[in-house]
Amino acid sequence: MDTMTATKIVGGVCGSLLIFLLVKWGAEVIYNPEEHGEVEAAYVIEVEETATEMASAEEAEVETGPTFDEIYASADAAAGAKVFKKCKACHKLEDGANATGPFLYAILNREIASVAGYNFSEALTAVGGNWTPAQLNAFLTRPKNFAPGTKMSFSGLKSESDRANIIAYMATIGG
Repeated sequence: MDTMTATKIVGGVCGSLLIFLLVKWGAEVIYNPEEHGEVEAAYVIEVEETATEMASAEEAEVETGPTFDEIYASADAAAGAKVFKKCKACHKLEDGANATGPFLYAILNREIASVAGYNFSEALTAVGGNWTPAQLNAFLTRPKNFAPGTKMSFSGLKSESDRANIIAYMATIGG
């Protein structure tokens, strides 16, 4: 075997290895984006709960622990600002700036479904009352359970401390 043939073989092997590594790196970036910096879901795909998940949720409710009011009393608004990143795809915090969802400026103690110029679902309009921390907690737990038929497609926040933190954060916005 002459030198030229050996060079071609080594070059082919090195080139193949390089292409393999680039394809592997590209696949990691596409399929594991959380390892490559902060990511935010563009949309939420709602999934029905299975019987096992529903039973687990019911068991969790039976266990005694701190009440929402106790958790809310020690909530961290700064942590809530981070959780709010899930909401800002559809909601704005500026007064009067509706987006896909209504603006959330000064939402605490505001009448439910009362933003002028926003077309709320009949289900949410029928709820009535004001957005208290307890009402927001119930809504953020699972909007479709709070107001069956609501247009909000968000599946909810499972963590009670996340809900308390985000409500504490929203209390600082225009409140």
